[in-house]
Amino acid sequence: MKKVNFNAFLGGALILSIVGCKQGAKDHPEVNSVVSEISYTEDASDVSLDAWADAPKKEIVDWVTAVTTEGSSDFIPVQDRIAVFDNDGTLWPEQPVPNQAQFMLDYLKKEMPNHPEWQKNPVASAAVKGDFEPLKKAGIKGLIDLIQKTHSNKTEDDFNNSVRQWIDTTKSKRFGKLYTEAVYLPMLQLLDYLRAHQFKTFIVSGGGADFMRVWTEDIYGIPPYQVVGTYGEVKYEVVDGKPTLSKVPGAIFVDDKTEKPEAIHRFIGKKPVFCGGNSDGDQAMMQYTSSSKYKSMCVILHHTDAEREFAYDTKTLSGHLETALVEAKEKNWLVVDMKNDFKKIFSFQ
Repeated sequence: MKKVNFNAFLGGALILSIVGCKQGAKDHPEVNSVVSEISYTEDASDVSLDAWADAPKKEIVDWVTAVTTEGSSDFIPVQDRIAVFDNDGTLWPEQPVPNQAQFMLDYLKKEMPNHPEWQKNPVASAAVKGDFEPLKKAGIKGLIDLIQKTHSNKTEDDFNNSVRQWIDTTKSKRFGKLYTEAVYLPMLQLLDYLRAHQFKTFIVSGGGADFMRVWTEDIYGIPPYQVVGTYGEVKYEVVDGKPTLSKVPGAIFVDDKTEKPEAIHRFIGKKPVFCGGNSDGDQAMMQYTSSSKYKSMCVILHHTDAEREFAYDTKTLSGHLETALVEAKEKNWLVVDMKNDFKKIFSFQ
């Protein structure tokens, strides 16, 4: 496994993972408010891309029409219609810190009173107060220690339950909404549009696979077995007669940059024909998609709207966008200017 690094942590690739569990959206009414504008259906006539501006919408529709029309020279067989999406900054925000990093910090704050040894740890005690300088100085060792404190030595069910409790109750300070409500409406529509044309949609993210698998089916319509992300060690044993999986300390595979095509090979087994991303961390995945024998499409979200969301590209620790933007122009990837190309960013706007 590849070792985790500090920049990967800030970019969202930080959480140990193995198998996720889910609960239905019907059990979580707050989720329904997000997906009410999206009808997960196989009838393409029912799917709308009305949150998109005309120019990028036309480019998407023209490509999908070309590759799904039988007899077209660009036709892609159904079994090869693989679409991959980054998560942080592509399907939901990643500022001011990746949401999963906030989950880790909130867990530290919540459990700190129960762990006197954490209170004596200068890195942990500073991090819960928003001071990350001790963590930066501690480097990899300090980061791994925080990850182990918040994500290891837990059963699969215990970890999933802690994520579910957080995701169901915690609101973004920036938007005043649950994190699962602050997801990009145009991208939800795009996922639905692709599925309506018989594409299979996957997440390939630097975020922890376990963390995402708890809720991605409810929010994105992407089941846990189509979520690829950062993962670590897991142990199987029978405890009191019950088969049990536990997350344990160990090496971490960070699903970022060149590791994304590697993970696609390992866990999907087919080269994508569509790729959505937003940063240089997604560049290798887009290069891999562009090398398909079929007519492919790559979409890069450029965060340009400080009023409705965030504006950033090169000056950020999470979601750095520079070299991928240059290559996008060279290879004619679709660059989405979120300020101008998204009529609505969130369903609540």
